[in-house]
Amino acid sequence: MSQNKFIGTGVAIITPFKKDKTIDYPALEKHLEYLIQNGVNYLVVLGTTGEAVTQSDAEKNELVNFVIKKVNNRLPLVLGIGGNNTSAVIEKVLKTDLSKIDAVLSVTPYYNKPSQQGLYEHYKSIAEACPKPVILYNVPSRTGVNMKAETTLRLANDVKNIIAVKEASGDFSQAMYLIKDKPKGFLVISGEDALALPLISVGFDGVISVVANAVPKEFSQMVQYALAHKIEEAQKIHYKILEFTDHMFIEGNPSGVKAALSNLGIIDNNLRLPLVPVSEKTYLKIGELIKKIKS
Repeated sequence: MSQNKFIGTGVAIITPFKKDKTIDYPALEKHLEYLIQNGVNYLVVLGTTGEAVTQSDAEKNELVNFVIKKVNNRLPLVLGIGGNNTSAVIEKVLKTDLSKIDAVLSVTPYYNKPSQQGLYEHYKSIAEACPKPVILYNVPSRTGVNMKAETTLRLANDVKNIIAVKEASGDFSQAMYLIKDKPKGFLVISGEDALALPLISVGFDGVISVVANAVPKEFSQMVQYALAHKIEEAQKIHYKILEFTDHMFIEGNPSGVKAALSNLGIIDNNLRLPLVPVSEKTYLKIGELIKKIKS
């Protein structure tokens, strides 16, 4: 399988809910079409942005099957399967039908704060069990543990099935060491929207984005310009959407991007506890910023 299908803009898709908090499948279909028609390169299902932690196994299976059916091979699909119990993650990987999935995205174990060796063994065990390629996901602000560049690079060199990392440490030095020493063909993907352009400029292969849920056309265009080294053109879009990007996270994710999609008339603005919608003030500001981008 070519890793190249994960170069560019991946979108960590939201899960729309109805007022009664059940999954809103008509809204999800509308959202998938919006993304596909506006130039994104692949989709990530059941990530943090998809509120996967508040969904039952039955809901997750139903959701994934729905996405597979509606996308109908038009874009590659990545499935989030992670956790802080290695054997449970392996069991989930083995129980899941991955035949229509292109790769698995697995977050570093959270809460129990493993050592670097623990992270190495965790991922090595998962990748050896997984029939599909594995993308590592380092997001210390959420998990409480940072996977250092040398650990990621050890995994990239030692485990053939590990093809990429979604790096969201916000540490530019760490990011650059990943690029400097990575094996050929190993992808380094930004997990932070506001840093996508500068990170691509130092060698990253794209982004797995939250913001592109709402502005897929603009975000994808910026990433394509950046990958083509058309930095001036990329900068124009980057600065046009910068304030909007910041407002996507001002009251947490996916509260911000759901407010934006509600404003665009694609979904209703519902989340599952413990997440709640953004304040009215933020909602109105997001609406204003969308108007500015679209004008």
